Amino acid sequence: MERKNIFPVFDRLTSREDKEALLKQRGLAIWMYGLSGSGKTTVAIELEHKLFQKGFICQLLDADNVRTTINNDLGFSLHDREENIRRVAELNKLFIQNGVIVINCFISPTNSIRKMAAEIIGKKDFVEVFFNTPIEICNQRDPKGLYKKAMTGDIEEFTGVSSPFEMPDNPEMEIRTDISTVDECAQKIIDHILPKIEIK
Repeated sequence: MERKNIFPVFDRLTSREDKEALLKQRGLAIWMYGLSGSGKTTVAIELEHKLFQKGFICQLLDADNVRTTINNDLGFSLHDREENIRRVAELNKLFIQNGVIVINCFISPTNSIRKMAAEIIGKKDFVEVFFNTPIEICNQRDPKGLYKKAMTGDIEEFTGVSSPFEMPDNPEMEIRTDISTVDECAQKIIDHILPKIEIK
């Protein structure tokens, strides 16, 4: 679709480098993905707290929050899931351009969806964190009662039950909330990203 009346002004804004220098941090997208109940949001909240204590400014984007706001027009078909992630990835670019660290919590069920997010954001600004929690554990936790509803047919297209989740081939990081504490998981991510976000 041709848009003759749109004139972006990105090239006239204060540079990313200047904003990062002001904040004393580098912008980065931390893309945490895995099944519902795998512990993404719980670890993300702890991660955000720990980074704030270290003086870093972050924005946490969680699937439920995003789907009740800017993406409340989307369902859970594969097309809508792709559009959900596309919009979130574009939002990440805006935050990163301003030197903000973005912590993302999205199931991101297919390799193609995850690849799209990385390509939109830019691979140098993208850290992939796979929450490899066995579905049996996620099902036992079921903090929102979603697995139970999916198994009785009350929820359609639910990842891990009636909709597939593709395992990644070679994720940059793997987190196991079934064998590590929340604190340990958050610290593992911090140890990995510090060299990417610190300005010395």
